[in-house]
Amino acid sequence: MNTHVTYSSSISGFVKACLLIVLSCCLSTLMAQDSSTQSTTKKSPGKKTAAAKDSTAADAVVKKNPYVKNTFDGNFIIDNQTVMVPIKGTFEFDIQHRFGVVNNGFTDLFGLFAGATMKLGFSYTPVNNLQVGFDATNENMQVDWNLKYAILKQTKDGAMPVSITYFGNVAMDTRKKDSTNLFLAVSDRFSYFSQIIVARKFTDKFSLQISPSLSIFNNPAGFLNVDGNEIPKWNGVHFSIAASGRYKISDGSAIIVNYDQPLAQQSGNSPRPNISFGIEMKTSGHDFEIFFGNYSSLLPQNNNLFNQSDFTKGQFLIGFNISRLWNF
Repeated sequence: MNTHVTYSSSISGFVKACLLIVLSCCLSTLMAQDSSTQSTTKKSPGKKTAAAKDSTAADAVVKKNPYVKNTFDGNFIIDNQTVMVPIKGTFEFDIQHRFGVVNNGFTDLFGLFAGATMKLGFSYTPVNNLQVGFDATNENMQVDWNLKYAILKQTKDGAMPVSITYFGNVAMDTRKKDSTNLFLAVSDRFSYFSQIIVARKFTDKFSLQISPSLSIFNNPAGFLNVDGNEIPKWNGVHFSIAASGRYKISDGSAIIVNYDQPLAQQSGNSPRPNISFGIEMKTSGHDFEIFFGNYSSLLPQNNNLFNQSDFTKGQFLIGFNISRLWNF
């Protein structure tokens, strides 16, 4: 029993000694902090003024109007450009594909085995708010040079309620001249597209944009009359308007819809409107969209003037867009 008491008292003494050491360390730390605080308080008035200036500068930064981010997740929303312009130094590679219409069912596996249009594109953002690009498609062996510029951006405080971006391209038909085309001059191969995109992010999940556009063809497809004069089938100047929306269903996915309406009628085959809907999936470096729609071309001016797929007759097709981004 005496041994046990002696052992217990030794343990108790050891614990007390440890507690005293810990308390001593805490007191010394508190005294050091108090000394440091007093030293800071005794700084010169000039240094206090400098600190006040720094605080004012920080407040000024906070008061700046920050822009609304991620109105859309990528450059494309189905068959249209979005209001977004990637950040400076972004290089983007795009793959776009449109299959045949689904009307034939299993005959061509709902258009998957039918003739398809494809486009490869590259773009780069050399300076803030400006993107330039180049595309090539197997549709009539066309290439195009394009430009996208963010004119205004929506702000969080509502001072600027919308974002406005311009998109335009110049396309060239590179096929050899033959009986199926009328290229009397090099300029006949060119067409142009201009679009103003006005968008608003209403909530973290829902965004909407409206995009009026102008398509111009130097020499739309036509024929030669008995006198040898060229008679175009379409008016080479055409106006359209598009409405596109996105609703996020998770951090990385969203439902996307789009509607395009021609605003000018043609003497020949007037273009049909386009309605399309699908799903978008986004990662840090990829943007993937798969959808149903009526447009089969991958140049906006071609779709706006020449589309004959009629959604009222179920003439839909499957399409997808894939974008890969790198930042330098």
